Amino acid sequence: MKDYIKIHQADNVIVALKDLTAGTALSLEDGTVVTTLEDIPAGHKLAIRDIPEGGDVIKYGYRIGNAQAAVKTGAWVHVHNLKTALGDLLEYTYEPVQTPDAQGSIGCATFQGFERADGKVGVRNEIWVIPTVGCVNNVATALAKKANAYVHGNVEEVIAFPHPYGCSQMGDDQEHSRQILADLIRHPNAGGVLVLGLGCENSSIPVLMPYLGDYDKSRVRFLVCQEVEDEMAEGEKLLRELIDQAAELKRKEIPASKLIIGMKCGGSDGFSGITANPLVGRFSDLLTGMGGTTILTEVPEMFGAETILMNRCETKELFDQTVCLINDFKNYYKENHQTIYENPSPGNKKGGISTLEDKSLGCTQKSGSAPVKGVLAYGQIVETPGLNLLSAPGNDLVAATALAASGAQIVLFTTGRGTPFASPVPTVKISSNSRLAGYKKNWIDYNAGTLLEDAELSTEGQKLLNYVLTVASGQKVKSEIAGYHDMAIFKQGVTL
Repeated sequence: MKDYIKIHQADNVIVALKDLTAGTALSLEDGTVVTTLEDIPAGHKLAIRDIPEGGDVIKYGYRIGNAQAAVKTGAWVHVHNLKTALGDLLEYTYEPVQTPDAQGSIGCATFQGFERADGKVGVRNEIWVIPTVGCVNNVATALAKKANAYVHGNVEEVIAFPHPYGCSQMGDDQEHSRQILADLIRHPNAGGVLVLGLGCENSSIPVLMPYLGDYDKSRVRFLVCQEVEDEMAEGEKLLRELIDQAAELKRKEIPASKLIIGMKCGGSDGFSGITANPLVGRFSDLLTGMGGTTILTEVPEMFGAETILMNRCETKELFDQTVCLINDFKNYYKENHQTIYENPSPGNKKGGISTLEDKSLGCTQKSGSAPVKGVLAYGQIVETPGLNLLSAPGNDLVAATALAASGAQIVLFTTGRGTPFASPVPTVKISSNSRLAGYKKNWIDYNAGTLLEDAELSTEGQKLLNYVLTVASGQKVKSEIAGYHDMAIFKQGVTL
């Protein structure tokens, strides 16, 4: 393995691929030799030429901030001498770039999925218990636990999704909770859904009905706990009906164009933008090239790299929507009197990420090179095949739930630090480095760290596509094997 990587020819920093001690001589591709002036941790940056105070630090071919003091060649470049160059609300100009739109031209792969009556396709055949309000969370959890004893046939599991919302909310905050619940009730990964209400909450079952629209009545049952004498007995009865019905459903061969895959990163390190995120970007290009759909979210981690996505928008209208996507999130911070650029996290910094630009330029690698085909509001279900952008925060659980609510059957989650969390849909953990993959085998599903060794991006991209197809066909990921299932709604307003 090499000692370092220079990501772009215009960069004035390189990234250490292993711990480098002071005095290490590094031979660059242009024949110059850079000697480290201090110890450089793996994943961190060092200057390959002098950078004056206030000068641009370039990585990925873009500015990731300005030097706070003069930086000597061979010096460690990190939070002690690098600061963000980002401002608040910005003016943007649409400067479209040529993108390799290969949608529908790469051929076709298939997977074994469950075709639903509405034409959507699920990659799981689970029974979900979805509470309308946190007051009945324990009932939902107890029902799911009891009903798993009745699972048979092609039903895989009964799962409850407790949450603390559905009441004491106002305005858009309440609307968003209702929309997310409705999206999950209609999700094709569920062969059956029991909607469990209390009866006096703001987001009661009658209130939710208009949000459900033309839902598949054969797959959904409703229970209002205050209206029955024994909610456990009634819930058990309804769940047994749903299990018996879903048990008869069978997987069938489905084209990969029916796949909708969410893309998210968390606990990033200095390798995330070099290995795991570009790998997911390659996967995205392959899937959209087959007519499939990918969704990129965590808007605050687009700040500093947003123009790359804006200029890949297929139309001026999509560009304008992306500008709103970015500036609306910045206004959300300002309205709550918070710093827009309160990022990266302590774990990111420890892993080698110094500024939000540094993080964002790595994060957006997951988008690949395809054009942006759609821009989605929080809770909006995806309709346009190809690469889509979704409004949601960077929080892992909230963003992954938002991806599922928008229709993703699987979420690809890249990480350099590791995490055990799950989401309502299979959540594939992709490590940015081999050390993490080996150390946390119970968390990590796929290792992108091989790209630091001898693996090729094109080959690994095809391998990841093949792996995702096996997950879509029923192979469980590590969090599913552990029995983890999480969901979180974006809390945006006051609590009454």
